[in-house]
Amino acid sequence: MDDLEHADVTALLAQFAAGMATPNDAAVLVLDRIARIDPKLNAYSTLSQTLLAEAQAATDRWARGVPQGPLDGVPIVVKDNLVSRGLPASWGNAALSTRMAAHDEVPVARLRAAGALVIGKGNTPEFAVDGYTENLTFGVTRNPFDPALTPGGSSGGVVAAVASGMAFAGLATDGGGSIRRPAGYTGLVGLKPGMGRVARGGGLPQLLLDFEVAGPIARSLRDLRLLDAVLSGQAGRAQGRAQGRILAIPVLGDAPCDPVILQAFADMCEALRGQGHRVITGDLPYDLSDLNAGWGHIAEVGLAAYFQQDPAVAAAAAQKYQAMAARGRAFPASEFQAIQYAVTDLRRAAQGLWGYDAILTPTSAAQPWPAHESHPAMIAGKPAGPRGHAVYTGWVNAAGLPAIAFPATIVAGLPIGLQLIGPAQSEGWLMDVVEPIISPFRWPDLPPAG
Repeated sequence: MDDLEHADVTALLAQFAAGMATPNDAAVLVLDRIARIDPKLNAYSTLSQTLLAEAQAATDRWARGVPQGPLDGVPIVVKDNLVSRGLPASWGNAALSTRMAAHDEVPVARLRAAGALVIGKGNTPEFAVDGYTENLTFGVTRNPFDPALTPGGSSGGVVAAVASGMAFAGLATDGGGSIRRPAGYTGLVGLKPGMGRVARGGGLPQLLLDFEVAGPIARSLRDLRLLDAVLSGQAGRAQGRAQGRILAIPVLGDAPCDPVILQAFADMCEALRGQGHRVITGDLPYDLSDLNAGWGHIAEVGLAAYFQQDPAVAAAAAQKYQAMAARGRAFPASEFQAIQYAVTDLRRAAQGLWGYDAILTPTSAAQPWPAHESHPAMIAGKPAGPRGHAVYTGWVNAAGLPAIAFPATIVAGLPIGLQLIGPAQSEGWLMDVVEPIISPFRWPDLPPAG
């Protein structure tokens, strides 16, 4: 079972096809690892009660030579803000945790149609608006590379499960960096698709306007391509240009960044140059101050609107989210409209990516911090606010652009992630660019399975 234990999705499917392993074997493996590892990491908020029955059905299909689709029998974890039939979409909230879903929202339905098996739900901070993963209902999630530290948020449960082998891959959401930063903290690859690439529908309300997209998280780039193709219905490999003109942005304005991240960033710039890309170090050619000033208000207004629709959820929410909603109810409509104007202006300005083929940045300004803390208080010796670690990611969501998070290296036992941002419809090319420079996944120091 050693080969199965360390298989990615692509290798797992090859084993199914060769008769060397079955979906039953894969399901038993992940459940064994969950039983042993999850008490320490707390990646899962809920487990499916039908996983083994579904794995048996997939095993029978492979035995007959008629797999359901390109992911038949692959156990995956789904973030707990995505609606999946037979499971609650808890969103870290006690009231929602008691409501069982009768349907799948569109991205989950596409994975199931391809044969994927939903293991359960990955823990998330309440309402998925924090950069770490903890809530009053399910507790704190920890990083497999150091359980004293956070795996980030809001997709912390998904990345902790995938990076520890408690899932072969994951489906998550990214409204301001929630796929990319956690993937960076755990040595994984994660895709934030461009706006409209992965259809949504039948899910929970979006709190951050239309910024939130659903995308895959995996241990290998080849898996990411496969999952993206299933979710989007589009090929994951681009045809056309091999080299590009890349803007490298090590820092945004005067925001601090950890020196070890900046060194990994500089090394990656050289790696890209070695692949024939023209890499120009500079600043983002756009002033983000208006967007940054309004960012917190967007979630506050969104939460206020949601609480009005569902008072039971509001009553069960932690006090800090009730306070957020109160501020949202008091926020002037004219100022909220001004924030939307700022978003529209950014999207117009970013359409041509300011003449570049891609933009390279870190995924986060800080390495993981203590698991129970919402954010690092200091970055590079300077005070940092609640979103000081998140400066590189949110604007990409507001602009509607695609971005891939990929592992650059490991320093002092902790992975360092970077992101490559592209113009609309460039997902395939972004994956092509990082393929020769990506750092292979390195397993955390976990006990062997079985």
